[in-house]
Amino acid sequence: MSSTLHYPPGLSSKPLWGNFWLFRRDSIGFLTEAAKKYGDICYLNLGPAEFFLVNHPDYIKEILVTQQKNFGKGRGLQRAKLFLGEGLLTSEGEFHRRQRRLAQPAFHRQRIASYGNVMVDYAERMRDSWQSGTTIDIADEMMKVTMFIVAKTLFDANVEGQASEIGQSLTALVHAFNFILIPFTELLDKLPFPVPGLNRLQKAKERLDVLIYQIIEDRRRSGEDRGDLLSMLLLAQDEEGTGGMTDLQLRDELMTIFLAGHETTANALTWTWYLLSQHPNIEAKMWTEIDALGDRQPTADDLPNLKYTEMVLAESMRLYPPAWTIARRALTDFEIAGYTLPANSIIFISQFVTHHDERFFPDPYKFDPMRWTQEEIAKRPKFSYYPFGGGARVCIGESFAWMEGVLLLVTFAQKWRLKLAPNHVVVPQTLITLRPKYGMKMIVEQRIKKG
Repeated sequence: MSSTLHYPPGLSSKPLWGNFWLFRRDSIGFLTEAAKKYGDICYLNLGPAEFFLVNHPDYIKEILVTQQKNFGKGRGLQRAKLFLGEGLLTSEGEFHRRQRRLAQPAFHRQRIASYGNVMVDYAERMRDSWQSGTTIDIADEMMKVTMFIVAKTLFDANVEGQASEIGQSLTALVHAFNFILIPFTELLDKLPFPVPGLNRLQKAKERLDVLIYQIIEDRRRSGEDRGDLLSMLLLAQDEEGTGGMTDLQLRDELMTIFLAGHETTANALTWTWYLLSQHPNIEAKMWTEIDALGDRQPTADDLPNLKYTEMVLAESMRLYPPAWTIARRALTDFEIAGYTLPANSIIFISQFVTHHDERFFPDPYKFDPMRWTQEEIAKRPKFSYYPFGGGARVCIGESFAWMEGVLLLVTFAQKWRLKLAPNHVVVPQTLITLRPKYGMKMIVEQRIKKG
């Protein structure tokens, strides 16, 4: 490392890609131990680039908000362009700002409230298809219902008939992400023969492209303004006099929102069902709030009266944040906390690590929704909790996800209790999101309501 730069303490150098394989073997454990041992800024030594972990709310704010223009996307999302293209998650600079501005109206508060009935309708149909005493993989079920919801609300598309194929393809993309993160795999992109990991990714991408391009073609042919995200992207571009978005631009945005718009919420709900199954007192308290609605469908108007359910979801996303880490690439040398970090270094900010920091969350591995009263929230710095990121690139669908998460919890819990299947092994898997490695097998039990 250059002697002209003041580096933070950190892990010693190891031959051939440093500590990369230790990181791959147990990413969460690796980052957690590094933060405990070396403090809020530490050097990780993960391979050919310079890698650092930043883990204090003040410094996280510096990177995501105050100095955000000095940072670009990390290598992971650069590589994700292989399947996401130049969508909101991967694009940068003025192009990203323009695309986000065009998509934003689909996520305004009033628009999101109008999606509530669709969310509940899909959840109710799935709920009513379950049978008491059967074992289901709640991870698969939550992936399906959130997939149906995002397709219907944002693209006005019904994808129930293709659920299995889409689910398999999206899972293949998510798993391929870890393969393409291996150093130097970009050299494999140009090989004239198929590479197994890249080949699976390409086949999954092609299957999803067929669906996405068909949705675009149908909408172009109809010329209909349905008031959804797809219509907004088509019309807004034309209003700017640009000649309209190309099919490729539309494809990239729809693919990104289709993947990100259901993957994270599905994982949040899966982990919530698991945690509730392990904490019957918390589950009972949530039921009391839900049962006050009676047997009618919940609506967006009920959200102010579902604060405890929202607190349950917030605490679940603290313990198991669906997006468990953020990476940023420094565009120039920059100073932070008395250290100088070099241009092109990769900065890791881990929601999982920060969310389990006992300075901000005493007894950090305990499931305690009461951390989310207004009084408790006011005691903590803002970036001690950031499941949706922050700054100009905060998740565009954050409000959508909060409403969907609460309404789906209520709809399913009105009828069912979910118990973890005996001997089911629960292990978090750090892919592009935090999934349960072996799914989440749960037994469906009819709820018996008091009174």
